[in-house]
Amino acid sequence: MKILETIRSRRNIKNFKSDSIDKELLNKWLQAGTMAPNHKMTEPWEVLVIGEETRAKLNHKADFFGAPVVLAVLSKHGATEIETYENLITTACFVQNFNLAAWEEGVGTFWSSVGNAQKNREILGVSEEYDVVGVLGVGYPEEINAPKDRKPIQEKIKYLP
Repeated sequence: MKILETIRSRRNIKNFKSDSIDKELLNKWLQAGTMAPNHKMTEPWEVLVIGEETRAKLNHKADFFGAPVVLAVLSKHGATEIETYENLITTACFVQNFNLAAWEEGVGTFWSSVGNAQKNREILGVSEEYDVVGVLGVGYPEEINAPKDRKPIQEKIKYLP
């Protein structure tokens, strides 16, 4: 797949097959995540692979749509407020790189903010020095939804003098 085709076709998956994900493939996609723009090479991300026991405690209303793999992606706070902000942005880019690398090989993701709830932070064992950027369901799509309409980018561009 070409990159623009991968970007255009990627969807948030809400119905996964039960087929397992090869650990080597998962690691390959996570490694692709590390190529995210990364100010001062802080590499602020950490990834938690969530097992069945922890997953059940998170009590996600849709159980991550049956995804065979569930990950939490964390961003370490920086030394300053600006660095913490930059770390969050680069970790979101890490997640997008991961999502696109997986999608290119036919594996989809569902990105949830469920990890931000204090109860879920405690279940995941996330200290106060981290933000939870997302909890991701990862797996082969059972179905792929049609794309949702997007506004033309021309409506979002402002040219400054």
